[in-house]
Amino acid sequence: MRGQIKSIDPGSPAERAGLRTGEALTEINGHSIVDVLDYKFYSYDSDLTLTLSTGAEQRTVRLCKAEGEDLGLTFETYLMDKARSCANNCIFCFVDQMPPNMRDTLYFKDDDARLSFLMGNYITLTNLSQREIQRIIDLRISPINVSVHTTDPDLRVRMLRHRNAGESIEVMRRFAAAGIVMNCQIVACPGVNDGPALDRTMEDLADMAPGVGSVSVVPVGITRYREGLTPLSTYTKGEAAALLDQVEGFAARCKAGRGTSLFWCSDEFYLKAERELPEEDYYEEFTQLENGVGMLRLLESEFRSALLLAEPGEGKLVRPFSIADGVSAAPWLERLLAAAGARCGELPGRVYPIVNRFFGETITVSGLVTGRDLIEQLQGKDLGERLLIPVNMLRHQENVFLDDVTVEEAEKALGVPIVAVEQDGGALAGAIFEWEPSEEGGEVQWVGPEDEYYRYNPPAGGGFASFS
Repeated sequence: MRGQIKSIDPGSPAERAGLRTGEALTEINGHSIVDVLDYKFYSYDSDLTLTLSTGAEQRTVRLCKAEGEDLGLTFETYLMDKARSCANNCIFCFVDQMPPNMRDTLYFKDDDARLSFLMGNYITLTNLSQREIQRIIDLRISPINVSVHTTDPDLRVRMLRHRNAGESIEVMRRFAAAGIVMNCQIVACPGVNDGPALDRTMEDLADMAPGVGSVSVVPVGITRYREGLTPLSTYTKGEAAALLDQVEGFAARCKAGRGTSLFWCSDEFYLKAERELPEEDYYEEFTQLENGVGMLRLLESEFRSALLLAEPGEGKLVRPFSIADGVSAAPWLERLLAAAGARCGELPGRVYPIVNRFFGETITVSGLVTGRDLIEQLQGKDLGERLLIPVNMLRHQENVFLDDVTVEEAEKALGVPIVAVEQDGGALAGAIFEWEPSEEGGEVQWVGPEDEYYRYNPPAGGGFASFS
C-alpha cells in the first residue's frame, strides 16, 4: 500500500499523536500524498490534519509540532513509491558498459526527479509527465540536477535515443521561467556533442540563467565492455586541450557579463590535457564538486591548511603507510606528500596508482577501482603498516568494493590494515599523521600538536580522487 507507515520514531510528533504502523498516510491538510515530495512539502507546517487509511477504513488525526519538524515516520520505501527507471538508451550510458554477473543494483538506470531534488541525482527530464512538471513548479522544487548533453533537439534525440528527448529543453525553459534552479551536466563525446554543438548548448543554457545555476562538462567514460554499442572514443590530449579552450573562453565571457563563469570543465579534462588546474577562486562556490569540478584543487587547499598543524620533524614519527588511488589522481597525491615532506620531514609513505583492468585502462578514477585490481596489483608490494584508500572505492556506508570483494578479504590478501579515508584534504592529512578526530558543534576537528585544531566543513562529495 502506497504511503504505508513502517515505523514511528519514539517521542516524535507522530507517536505523540497516536499514529500506528501499518496505516497509510493519504492526505495532509486536504492535499493528497502521492510520494515523499508531497509528504515533505505538506508536513512542513506546524498545524496538521492527517488522513490515515487501513484498507476500507479511514481516520483523521490533528497534531501540532514545530514548523519544519519532521513527523518521525518511516515508510515501506524511502520514496513512498517505486523509483523510476530511465526511459532512455543513451549512446554513452555507463550502465550499458558494465560487465556481466555483477549485483543487480548496478544495472538499474535511475532517472527519478524526486531523487534529483532529495539526493542530488542527475535526470534527463524525458520521463516527466505534465502533472509532474507542474508539480515541480507548484511546489518550487529547487534546485534540481539535469543531464543536458546538448540543447540541439535532433542531436539530443540521437544521443539519448528517446523520441521525446528534444522536448525536454522546452521543459527546462519552463522551469527557468518559474524560478526553478537547475545545475546541469554535459557528458562530452568526441565528435558528437562538442565543437559547434557545444557552443550552441552553452549559449542556450546561458540564456536560461539564473534558472541554470551551473554547468559541468565531463568527458565520456569508456569501458572495455562496448561490444554492439555505438562507437565512441576517449579524449586525446589535444582534443581535451581544445575543449578546455572552448569552455574556458565562453565561461570568461559569462564571468564578464554575468558575474559568474557558469561553465566549468571537470578535473579529468585538465589531467587529460596535461594542464595545471585553475586556482581555487576560479571555482567560485564549488557547485559542481560532485562532478569532479575543482575537486583536486580543493583537496590540495584543505590538505595544505591541515599541514599547518604539523611540526618540523614530525614526519619521522609517522607510521609507514601507503595510499592506493586511481591512475588520474595518483600524481596529485604524490605532490601532496612532497608538500608534507617539505614542511615536516620526509614521510615514510608512497602512492600506488591502481590500473583499472576490471573495466579497462581508459577508466582512471578511484570510484571504479575494484577489490580484485587492488589485491592483484599490491600483493608483494611494500605497503607499510597501513593502506589508505578513498572511501568512494567502497559501497556507500559499507566495507565492500564494487566487485563485492570485502575490505576484510583485501586486508587478509595484502597482510595490512586498510583505512578508508573520508573525501577531504583535512581527513587525508589526519589519516596520514593519525591525528585524533573529534567533533564539536557539528564540525569535524583534527587534534594536532600542542592541542591546536584544524577545523573544516567537508563539502558534499568532495575529496581525493573521486571525480568521474
